[in-house]
Amino acid sequence: MKNNRLAVSIHILSLAALHSREQLTSDFIARSIQTNSVVVRRLTSELKHAGLLTSQPGITGIQLTRLSTDITLLDIYKAIQGNQESVFAIHQNPNPHCEVGANIQSTLDTTFGKVQQAIEKELSNQTLQDIVNDLFE
Repeated sequence: MKNNRLAVSIHILSLAALHSREQLTSDFIARSIQTNSVVVRRLTSELKHAGLLTSQPGITGIQLTRLSTDITLLDIYKAIQGNQESVFAIHQNPNPHCEVGANIQSTLDTTFGKVQQAIEKELSNQTLQDIVNDLFE
């Protein structure tokens, strides 16, 4: 199953980089993403908790806490990744009496660890501003 939380979070932050706080209601953002505003509020809450967005009680909208050039895609990824260490999960309790089952977890841990490092390295090389710039090329 595909997870679009990173893409939607980047979409939200891209809107925040381009629009004034007053425009950025959850309904406005939800229309841009074509999703329910509950989804937007849930993700903006996570992005606020991670220190990427801010809002003020009684004042409409959200805004970035720092320049879009200072927010990497890795920052966004980590903000919405939660406690998960990797995008890949290894199935639990394989049969230890099977030649594959006995070794699959350690083998996949190594492989998935390398892939995770590569993903994080690439995400750290891209900023939110790079995404915003690419939107208009």
